[in-house]
Amino acid sequence: MKKFGLLLIGGVAAIVLLHNLAPIVAMAISLAILYFVVKQFLKTDSILMKIGWGILGFMALMASASNIPAVLGIAAAYVLYVVYKNWNKPKTVIKEENDPFVNFEKQWSQLNKH
Repeated sequence: MKKFGLLLIGGVAAIVLLHNLAPIVAMAISLAILYFVVKQFLKTDSILMKIGWGILGFMALMASASNIPAVLGIAAAYVLYVVYKNWNKPKTVIKEENDPFVNFEKQWSQLNKH
């Protein structure tokens, strides 16, 4: 049952990731442009060039902000990663020696015998 749930969650996450692949690429490109613009803005000393880089930076920032669905795609990629990590994880088994109720039952039966 656990495998079926992981398969279902992984399938939905894969569909969401594929659906949002174009916004992820567009956001990556716009963020790369924004990074380049900010680096050039900090390098320049001219007021006119700072204004130009500032306008380009604002445009790149708005392009990045318009690709907000890419955040869903990134979250879906993370969910796929978690599903992949948990796919072959061994089941946890409660040991009887560490369970206080099992030890209590054993001790109670020993007291009743004596």
